[in-house]
Amino acid sequence: MIYLDNAATTFIKPRAVEEAVRGAMRGAAGYARGGYAAAMRAGEMMYACREQAAALFGLADPARVVLTMNATHALNLAIHALARPGTRTVVGGYEHNAVMRPLMLRGIKPTVLDAPLWDAGAMVEKARRALDAGAELFILNHVSNVFGFVAPLDEIAALLTARGVPLILDASQSAGILDINVGKYPCLAAVCMPGHKALYGPQGTGLLLALDDRIAARPLLAGGTGSLSEQMEQPDFLPDALESGTPNVPGAAGLAAGIAFVRAVGTARILKHERRLAAEFARALSREERIECFAHPSQTGVLSLRVRGVKCETLADALARRQIAVRAGLHCAPLAHRTAGTEQTGTVRFSMSFYSTARQLEQAAGVLRETVKNL
Repeated sequence: MIYLDNAATTFIKPRAVEEAVRGAMRGAAGYARGGYAAAMRAGEMMYACREQAAALFGLADPARVVLTMNATHALNLAIHALARPGTRTVVGGYEHNAVMRPLMLRGIKPTVLDAPLWDAGAMVEKARRALDAGAELFILNHVSNVFGFVAPLDEIAALLTARGVPLILDASQSAGILDINVGKYPCLAAVCMPGHKALYGPQGTGLLLALDDRIAARPLLAGGTGSLSEQMEQPDFLPDALESGTPNVPGAAGLAAGIAFVRAVGTARILKHERRLAAEFARALSREERIECFAHPSQTGVLSLRVRGVKCETLADALARRQIAVRAGLHCAPLAHRTAGTEQTGTVRFSMSFYSTARQLEQAAGVLRETVKNL
């Protein structure tokens, strides 16, 4: 199988990730619930994950690294804390349903920047206008899970910092690929990400970098934390305020190993590799008149396409029969498709990882060309 659905979940992990998960399964238990050896090992593994994440993202206090189930969990924690009914909220135009649905649950219909695909300058200008109109909260998809479009974070963050408006950054597709140093962006209230994508951790893991103290003050869940058990109120300090219940210690151990891998390789090297593969893949398809590739030099290793006269799901199914694993449809991000004008058709998405190879993409391009001719 040629696996090109890494924007959903990285399939090939570093061996150290599997070994870390196995080690936790065999040797760790009772996190924050006892002073015996297995419980202490669980605490060490959880803290190691926080330390690795803090180091990768330039965060001084590892206690602000909250372990979650996935990016959706992290986003819900941040949105619950910072968005109230009536909060004038702005989104970038590429947001996932993990952002839009929590907003809808709170009766918030956000302003959408609606800048054309690849036009970062237009996005910045529309952000400026939204601030002039009284925006109180920004939520920005750092990298589109559909098109690999990189939002102009530096420019928008500068505007938000100047106006004192907080930013929730959805780093689902950028964490582990782009350099993110939270110290550069005073407006950042939260950074939300999965562990199972470009951080190469297990499924069922995620991170919330809780930079705004208001997030700890308004938890989404309450329950046992292993701390302050004598009181009925939820602890008000991080990470306990946001980590009720027994955590996924094997997942945290694997995620720590995944982040260590990213740090060792370097995000710049990972981005260069994936971006090169996406560009070569787009060039290999450029002479096919029926194939429309959404390609741009600035995109990450996520590339969408559609074929004239062929439903995206039909094409993806045909590729699956040839052992090419991709994703078709709206990718849980109808807003991104609306922005790009593909909401009626959807796209077929090819997404790379550091383990993807030029040979695999060459083979995938050949199978795709052949498949299109036969459909």
